[in-house]
Amino acid sequence: MTITVFFTGKTTDNYVKEGIAEYEKRIRRYLPLVIRELSPGKTPKDRYAVKLLEGKLLLKSLDKKTFVILLDERGERYTSVQFAGILEKKMMEGNKDLVFIIGGAFGVSDEVYRRADRVISLSPMTFSHQVVRILLMEQLYRALTIIHGEPYHHA
Repeated sequence: MTITVFFTGKTTDNYVKEGIAEYEKRIRRYLPLVIRELSPGKTPKDRYAVKLLEGKLLLKSLDKKTFVILLDERGERYTSVQFAGILEKKMMEGNKDLVFIIGGAFGVSDEVYRRADRVISLSPMTFSHQVVRILLMEQLYRALTIIHGEPYHHA
């Protein structure tokens, strides 16, 4: 199975880039990982128009058969062990691809919500879309170590 993570907008902060790179290296020991930054270029000033533009880019990049998990603060909440169970189930089902979407600063369009097969929240707190990138990568790595019975997770 290949995991693809879509970020809308550019990763601008160096500490975020370094964190993503570190977890990307760790995750790739277990399975293929693709990170795609989708940038619409010059964006409109209107929040709604930005969400629509980013949504069109995201939807155009998705295969119709791919299982899509959208990250949103209003999504379902899981413990790390439960999240690992979701990931393991998708691996066991023989899914070829699993996609995670992190929206931009203004969230995602309604069309992206409708396309998502599952919507999850990493926390009831609100984080910047830049920080969520590191949090997701860490949780993916943690889930893979849980699945493989490795000592990274100390629950």
